[in-house]
Amino acid sequence: MISKDIYQAAHALYQEEIVAIPTETVYGLAANIYSEKAVRKIFELKNRPLSNPLIVHIGSKNQVEDLTDHIPILAEKLMDTFWPGSLTLVLKKKEKVPDFVTGGKDTVAIRIPQHEKTLQLLNLLPFPLAAPSANPFGSISPTSASHVVKYFDRRIPLIIDGGICQNGLESTIIGFEDDAPVLYRLGSITVEEIENEIGPIQIKKGTSNETIAPGMMNKHYAPTTLTVVTSNISETIHLHKGKRMGLLVFNQKSTNLDVAHQEVLSAKGDLKEAAANLYSSLHRLDAMNLEVIISEKFPEEKWGKTINDRLKRASHQ
Repeated sequence: MISKDIYQAAHALYQEEIVAIPTETVYGLAANIYSEKAVRKIFELKNRPLSNPLIVHIGSKNQVEDLTDHIPILAEKLMDTFWPGSLTLVLKKKEKVPDFVTGGKDTVAIRIPQHEKTLQLLNLLPFPLAAPSANPFGSISPTSASHVVKYFDRRIPLIIDGGICQNGLESTIIGFEDDAPVLYRLGSITVEEIENEIGPIQIKKGTSNETIAPGMMNKHYAPTTLTVVTSNISETIHLHKGKRMGLLVFNQKSTNLDVAHQEVLSAKGDLKEAAANLYSSLHRLDAMNLEVIISEKFPEEKWGKTINDRLKRASHQ
């Protein structure tokens, strides 16, 4: 059921149910972090590996000390600058934080989302919410309530409709190794914005089995349709000649190409707008019974880095 009633959502969460919630990044499947029954429902519904940690969502900075005993100085600076917002921090966890939320790790991923409805909900509750993206594991993340319905219609009791997600890409994840900042996942906040606040950061690349933080696996965020990323669209179309193809392009349609459909992410060439439109465009292309989705590679700067990261994972074979 789709609703805008956060009190109904709070009641369901108290009853150890899971609820789909909106954030400024993507929609999430939320549960009380202290209810193993509820959190395990998330893993089962998503078919997500139990070793893959979940992000814990809180309503205010005051709650951080309930989850960790150690906050590096640079983590404090990032919180002050980017919270509420699309930044997740991975910090050493307190013993009270359940291992079934952190994938057995001694760290916990935390953020304060920047969405009015979800902040209101979080501040109604006496417990934080674990909330990974509301999609089957590895699939395209949802940026609207209708995407969640497509994935989980009638399999969850409630979807809170908060409109289209403003940023449309997952949070940036920063951890700390010997108190030095490490980027675990590119996201809605750019590397340039982070480094402008705290200086250079190490970027850690994930592997097929990497689970230090959410969203680090090579194959992820993927349509069911074969997806190819290229710097030469014409050549790639020729390689797939005879197939029903769709194109994902930055700021203008390509002409004189034998393709079924083209999605333009930002007609004005705005990388932030393109990032916000990425998943909704992939959802549309994936619903068109195409044989292949061909995407051009985006400029390797700011949000273009995050777009390329998601497309690389979507096309990983």
